[in-house]
Amino acid sequence: MKRVPTARYISAHEVAQRAGVSRSAVSRAFTEGASVAPGTRQKILKAAEELGYQVNDLARGLLAHRSKLVGMIASDAETPFRSLQIAALSRLLVSSGRVPVLIPTEAVAQASRASHTTLLRYRAEATVILSGMPSRAFVEAAQLNGQPIITVGRTEQGPDHIHIDNTLAARTVARLFHARGMRRIGLVTSNVGSPNLMEREHAYIQHAAELGMTVKVGRADHTDYEGGLSAASLLLSAQPMVEGVFCVNDLMAFGLMDFARTTLGLSIPSELSVIGFDDVAQAQWGAYQLTTFRQDAGRQAAEIMQVLERRLKNPDEPPITISLELPLVVRNSLRTL
Repeated sequence: MKRVPTARYISAHEVAQRAGVSRSAVSRAFTEGASVAPGTRQKILKAAEELGYQVNDLARGLLAHRSKLVGMIASDAETPFRSLQIAALSRLLVSSGRVPVLIPTEAVAQASRASHTTLLRYRAEATVILSGMPSRAFVEAAQLNGQPIITVGRTEQGPDHIHIDNTLAARTVARLFHARGMRRIGLVTSNVGSPNLMEREHAYIQHAAELGMTVKVGRADHTDYEGGLSAASLLLSAQPMVEGVFCVNDLMAFGLMDFARTTLGLSIPSELSVIGFDDVAQAQWGAYQLTTFRQDAGRQAAEIMQVLERRLKNPDEPPITISLELPLVVRNSLRTL
């Protein structure tokens, strides 16, 4: 029988009428492990297929206090690495039967607060914070409402945490530059001030000082390609010229490299070494061949899922911390020994 399209959702009651069974039998037929006779189940499934019925998982989840919604809060969702993070985590959430909900933090404050509140009102199973935003107030509100929070690159007390070893990476850069005889080095970063960026900045400057090197900082408003151009124009115009630059992400490194070569005519790496952070796809392009620290979005997503499952099974377990070291991928932007 051909199904006539309707402007509403098909209900379980309509499936029951079509199959000639009770409403409760329909519910049991779509509940894993519930008892229903094989013949009855087949009649129900046939009726559901003919009508185009889909189980209302949201309603079921709310009754069971598990909506299957998982929030993802992220800034700069359009940038290469963030988009990889979101895509990798979304795929794993969907494959586990959950519904990912993306909340971008660039929205105006009022709309952003409303989106965060929605995750609480719809009883999201958990929220994963992929960036330095939102505020601590949201994290506290979610925890007061019993919603698990998993943060990536933040250090609040309470939430579960995927820790990126920014300190080790930054100290590694300082040592690499020092081993190649550099004493005047630079840092390209932004005014965003997220925990990840601040950890990289502080560790780099501190270790460079311990090694007897001076650090000049080029700071832009945004942590993107244009920010890299802007920061480079400030950093590389000062004299004496720096010999090596650590960029807090690859996008800023690309901007710096283009400015150095196109505007100043510098040769990379013979006159200027550059190290980035993230290892986005463009880092291996011939125009850049950027030495950088690799963040593996797929691995991060897998770790987040393991923490999520562990937290849901053991809600009273102490905060979980997973620490990830990032491998350095050496390409042609770093002067050889």
